[in-house]
Amino acid sequence: MQEILSVFLVIVLLIVGLALLVFVSFIFKFFFLWLQAFSSGAPVTWLDLIGMAFRKVDSSTIVNSRITAVKAGLNLSTEVLEAHYLARGNVRNVVRSLIAATRASIPLTFQRAAAIDLAGRDVLEAVQTSVNPKVIDCPNPASGRETIDAVAKDGIQLKVKARVTVRTNLDRLVGGATEETIVARVGEGIVTTIGSSNSYKEVLETPDRISKKVLEKGLDTGSAFEILSIDIADIDVGENIGAKLQADQAETDKRVAQAKAEERRAMAIALEQEMVAQSQNNHAQVVLAEAEIPKAIAESFRCGQMSLMDYYTLRNVMADTTMRNAIAGESDSGFRM
Repeated sequence: MQEILSVFLVIVLLIVGLALLVFVSFIFKFFFLWLQAFSSGAPVTWLDLIGMAFRKVDSSTIVNSRITAVKAGLNLSTEVLEAHYLARGNVRNVVRSLIAATRASIPLTFQRAAAIDLAGRDVLEAVQTSVNPKVIDCPNPASGRETIDAVAKDGIQLKVKARVTVRTNLDRLVGGATEETIVARVGEGIVTTIGSSNSYKEVLETPDRISKKVLEKGLDTGSAFEILSIDIADIDVGENIGAKLQADQAETDKRVAQAKAEERRAMAIALEQEMVAQSQNNHAQVVLAEAEIPKAIAESFRCGQMSLMDYYTLRNVMADTTMRNAIAGESDSGFRM
């Protein structure tokens, strides 16, 4: 009996020791976080720390972000920070963006910053761009194009490089058009402006007319940016596209005319061959008709419709005709009897 009590006591002591070890390690794990938060003026309760552990929330990230926010004058509770963390948001980035917006006197709430972050945008970069506008090259060098090419009404091509200065519009950042849309709209405006110019010289004389016309179109409508300025960095004169197109058109017209002439020549040759065949057919008909004449004469003799003197008169007429044709150099087309 005493041995059973001894074993039971050992088991109880092991269980109590293990529980104490877990409790001490748990306390040791959160003690420094609690002390850090408490000493920084951003206290976090033990229940919050324990709840973070059960919810699998990185307590270090939440506590450090809350301390940073409180030191910057932002009173953010652990609940809102945890909610954003559980939504797969970047808590540190959101807090830093709120601090940057506060320092720059930009109205930005935690809810809007969290929405921007969850939308996949870098909210800190957006705030920084609102404070310090960024320059976008048009066209984007990453696209493989170096210039935007357009043709004036006189057919001369112009190659343009532009730089667009933009500032982030935080109110339209969620759901607004991106940089690619701005570049595309500016490129469209440049092409339209050059294409509406009567001469390329007008554009070279006053390059700022491109900027003015593009800005008048309100290209930043519905985008996540506000266009501050559009600067023409470079304009180069390209090819004479109008003359090239005219030359190509002339060559095309020439080929069409040659094709039509060849068609007419083939039709003429075909018609000639048809006429030759028709002539041969007519000659055959004449030969056949001439072959019937002796038969008719013989029939006339049998019926008594032609006498011998009539026959000799006919032969004299035929001989006289043959002689006249020979003198005239014509072939004998008469019939033979």
